[in-house]
Amino acid sequence: MNSRKPFFHWSLRRAALAHRRTRRELLTWPAPVRGMLWMVMGGVLFSLLNTLARGLSMQLDVYEAQFLRYLFGLFVMLPLVWRHGWRAYRPVNVAGQFWRGGVHTLGLILWFTALPNIPLADMTAIGFTGPIFIMLGAAWFLGEPMHRDRWVAALIGFAGVMVVVLPKLSGAGGWYSLVMLASSPVFAASFLITKALTRYEKAGVIVLWQALTVTVLSLPMALPHWQTPTLVQWGAFAMTGVLGTLGHYCLTRAFHTADISATQSLRFLDLVWASVMGWLVFGEVPSQWTWAGALVILSATVWIARREGRRPAEATPD
Repeated sequence: MNSRKPFFHWSLRRAALAHRRTRRELLTWPAPVRGMLWMVMGGVLFSLLNTLARGLSMQLDVYEAQFLRYLFGLFVMLPLVWRHGWRAYRPVNVAGQFWRGGVHTLGLILWFTALPNIPLADMTAIGFTGPIFIMLGAAWFLGEPMHRDRWVAALIGFAGVMVVVLPKLSGAGGWYSLVMLASSPVFAASFLITKALTRYEKAGVIVLWQALTVTVLSLPMALPHWQTPTLVQWGAFAMTGVLGTLGHYCLTRAFHTADISATQSLRFLDLVWASVMGWLVFGEVPSQWTWAGALVILSATVWIARREGRRPAEATPD
């Protein structure tokens, strides 16, 4: 037994050294590229989260699912608060945190209302209208430089989304598709507030206060139709808390590392992840229009990633 301890400690040291080397190497990469990597990781995590959330919202009241998803996100953060102390998570701007939480809650109400009624890939594709609103807001309200190639990438990606969405707006899910579409500018406003908060708030502070404010604001809507979840459902909500917290942390780091408009074209890759998860979990086979749109979106994503990799850094170092 004792002979295993030196090997265990040696393995930990090797892992720590490898982590430091990888971190040093990543810090040499251009800030826009690092921001894009954070955005891709966040996209994968949110695709897994959305799959779980859709399944739960099909079994329970949608607003109860919204409340429990953020309640467990808050639980995930509590051990960190206990370890570092409450003062480490005291925000500089409490009012800004509640504004962000209120706006995000409004977007979630629309999003969860539509979630059980449209396919996962379509839901994700409609959400891709968000980058257009984000880029407009970043230029108008945050004063970020709006490069022409970012507009081109966003518009090409938006055209790919339209290839996916337009053939289905006349179907049974047409009304819910419009409800989902209405959530996009609201979430865009939430992300812009997040970007503004990253100028003086730490990523962990923003994530914690989002979980806290959304939980508090969602509770009144969850109570009227409350149904006690099963043990399996409690476990699934716990997983959504972990995935959501990690996903929002990745997005916050992406917004801190690079211009928010530089990272938005990478969100279009989420359509690929959502199509795969919808097929594996719900048996929703993506249509030819979904894959045609994904091809257009992927082309825009690869093109802007190459352009951003050659552009001088314009953001705060990671």
